[in-house]
Amino acid sequence: MTRLRDTQRTAVYEAESLVRTMFDRADERGLRVVELAGSQVTLPVERRFASLESVQAYVDAVLALNWVRARWPRASVRARVRARAGNSAAHYESDCATIALPEHHANTAWAFRELVVLHELAHHLDPSDPDDPTEPPHGPAFVDRFLTLVGEIVGPEAAFALRACGIAACE
Repeated sequence: MTRLRDTQRTAVYEAESLVRTMFDRADERGLRVVELAGSQVTLPVERRFASLESVQAYVDAVLALNWVRARWPRASVRARVRARAGNSAAHYESDCATIALPEHHANTAWAFRELVVLHELAHHLDPSDPDDPTEPPHGPAFVDRFLTLVGEIVGPEAAFALRACGIAACE
């Protein structure tokens, strides 16, 4: 398998973490308006999931959207959702089209949220051969898929927040 240097990985994870924190604080305080990059932005509501079954239903629904199927042929391939051991990371397994999420731990389920699931779906929708990738896992095409999914499904304000926090589709 060819390994490409994943130079944007850290920037993607850091931006996503910052935006998840913004959503968490907005939920805690009941204040959805934030100042970001000199603009006042009203954050949309980010969906949270109670179980692996509800995540699976969400993944199935996203992959069934007409515009998703028209844009990414891999949307016709079902992505399975399973529990992942440990609590530190979610990941996508391209060899078996599976999203692995850590389950509830210490009364939290940080990965059972829309931004994390859409991140993993952006990996699933990658059209390249996993044994011969044409780009790094978090390269420009991944970022474009992720920002498009977030912008169209969560809302353009969420995609703007990710961009403002450091995600860019070009290296």
